[in-house]
Amino acid sequence: MRNVTALGALTLSLALAACDMAPKYVRPDLPVPATSPQGPAYAIEGGQGAAVTADTGWRDFFTDARLARVIETALANNRDLRLAVANVEQARAQYKVQRADLLPTVAGTGTATYSEQPLVQFGQSQRLNTDVYQAQLGISAWEIDLFGRVRNLTKAAQEQYFASVENRNAAQTALIAETANAWLAMAADQERLRIARDLEQAFGKTLELNKARFAKGIASDLEVRQAQTSYDQARSDIAQATTLVAQDQNALNLLAGTTVPAADLPDVLPQAGATLENLPANIASDVLLRRPDIASAEHQLRGANANIGAARAAFFPNISLTAALGTVSLGLSGLFASGSDTWSVAPSATLPIFDFGRNKNNLRYAKATYDAMLATYEKSVQTGFREVADALARRGTMNDQLEAQTSLRDSAKVAYTLSEARFRYGVDSFLTTLDSQRSLYSAEQSLLSTRLTRASNMVELYRAMGGGLK
Repeated sequence: MRNVTALGALTLSLALAACDMAPKYVRPDLPVPATSPQGPAYAIEGGQGAAVTADTGWRDFFTDARLARVIETALANNRDLRLAVANVEQARAQYKVQRADLLPTVAGTGTATYSEQPLVQFGQSQRLNTDVYQAQLGISAWEIDLFGRVRNLTKAAQEQYFASVENRNAAQTALIAETANAWLAMAADQERLRIARDLEQAFGKTLELNKARFAKGIASDLEVRQAQTSYDQARSDIAQATTLVAQDQNALNLLAGTTVPAADLPDVLPQAGATLENLPANIASDVLLRRPDIASAEHQLRGANANIGAARAAFFPNISLTAALGTVSLGLSGLFASGSDTWSVAPSATLPIFDFGRNKNNLRYAKATYDAMLATYEKSVQTGFREVADALARRGTMNDQLEAQTSLRDSAKVAYTLSEARFRYGVDSFLTTLDSQRSLYSAEQSLLSTRLTRASNMVELYRAMGGGLK
């Protein structure tokens, strides 16, 4: 009968231990349309075999070997990424500390007590010396988690750890994108510097021609001054582009965490691009759940849900156990002798009666925190959806814009060649040539900016769709 009673008590304890005060977590519905936007700004469909962005490793996506080496250097040396990794280790350690509360802490103690007392016996006074030796193994105030308070605190710490891992992944994705964009910006500025130098030479020749014509009385001082403006503008742009290239290199070194070797620096913006081109033209919204920033926000939401359970459990009795098993003896030699063993068990229960609203307001705080995390999660989803939609809108019209800018540059180049020839033969005034020079310069700059925008758009689309982790 006693065994049956003990078994029943054990079964009841296990049943109670399964209690969980936390609400059942259900992933919120995505507060965005089911698919990416459609319209004239968006491409109709991707190419055959379009890459699944989140499954495409960055080494496969970035096809320029120099750029890939710079990204690899940044991943190994960037201090912000190191900080994110350290935050992961901190969260992991905190989770393991909290998880340890699920199990009792066993401690060993040893004590020795020496005392002396007066003893009067048969009219005679004596001194009684007593030596007591004791050794114990025991647990102290271990909380028996019947209502899931400790388990939910542990789960919240675990979700915080998972969120820190995703934050680290988000930091890696952002670092890859920033490094690629900095490399591409330097490539564009290098090419901008080359364009300015080429035009400086061309404008310099025109200036010398006008000076020679002026010396012979053929051209006016006005034409010389007009030629001088184009030449000086090119010189100014050379100085500015030189500064930009140096600043781009400094930014790249900061991202890489070290000095990038000269062999890995770009000289021109790659004509064929530095990345894969075949990315999907539209996506289902649930793909956003693979973005690390959105995954982190959901782990934070799960953790807030678990904290509600811990706050609810505080309304129920807190049951703890203190127990010890050991041996005690009046002499050191008999400490472990037969019959010297001792044990004690001291369970205790505490039920809050008057806490002046502490537990009630802790529960309110936990629920409000959940609401805040829910809003953060939904905002993260909406932000991710917008970033993808913006990148797709830019991509959908980029080829048309690039084609138009290329045609514009080619036409401006031909117009400049013709106008310069007509000027040399005295058919047109220099004003026509001057306009052609400025139009060509502007067209060259606009085409370069469009090419940079297109290359950066591919990087942004890759990042926004959750790539960059492999």
